[in-house]
Amino acid sequence: MAVNGPLLGRRALVTGGASGIGRACAIRLAGDGADVVVADRDAEAAKTVAAQVGGTAVAVDLSDLEAADALDLAVDILVNNAGLQHVAPVHEFPVDRFSAILRLMLEAPFRLARGALPHMYARGWGRVVNISSVHGLRASPYKSAYVAAKHGLEGLSKVIALEGAGRGVTSNCVNPAYVRTPLVEGQIADQAKAHGLSEDQVVEQIMLAPAAVKRLIEPAEVADAVAWLCSPSAASVTGTSLVMDGGWSAH
Repeated sequence: MAVNGPLLGRRALVTGGASGIGRACAIRLAGDGADVVVADRDAEAAKTVAAQVGGTAVAVDLSDLEAADALDLAVDILVNNAGLQHVAPVHEFPVDRFSAILRLMLEAPFRLARGALPHMYARGWGRVVNISSVHGLRASPYKSAYVAAKHGLEGLSKVIALEGAGRGVTSNCVNPAYVRTPLVEGQIADQAKAHGLSEDQVVEQIMLAPAAVKRLIEPAEVADAVAWLCSPSAASVTGTSLVMDGGWSAH
């Protein structure tokens, strides 16, 4: 943790903080001085990241909404990042899987924001940053639960922005395209098998096909965007979506 920085004295909760985008956010926010709580269902990985940033690890499965409610939500910064993916056509999509994804990626962020906002309001300062996706703005086939959850998250984020605007709280989404994370690497492997392609071909021909910038986004790039939204420079930025999709949505 930094001895000084724009977030010194601020406490941040990062969900899904043990790997990928969440891990990068934990490292970046700690570098700016924040005291970071790393929440993840992988207890050991969360402890590793927390030790790295001088923060605290919390083992929690956020698809259990009662567990989400039970967290210590006296935080100044909430980064809703935890997520998962399931790929199937709507008529074959498992109903329990659809519900689980909506719980984790929409209901849990609502519960966490609901619990954190009173502390933010009392302090007159807060930042809610929702890790959305290009799929919060666009749809792709076979990802009904993920797309529905991210679209819902966009709406929730805007409502929080409107309610918190007069109380020093901003709420925004960050919308990356495919990021080099364990979740995406798993999708690459699955699609390679399904389509009979190499993993490089999956990235080039499927994942990067809609984007103008032909490369995966690095987690640290997303974390930089999150840190900027938490910075004094972004005090007037709220209710919006910071799109970093390599030009995908420009079409």
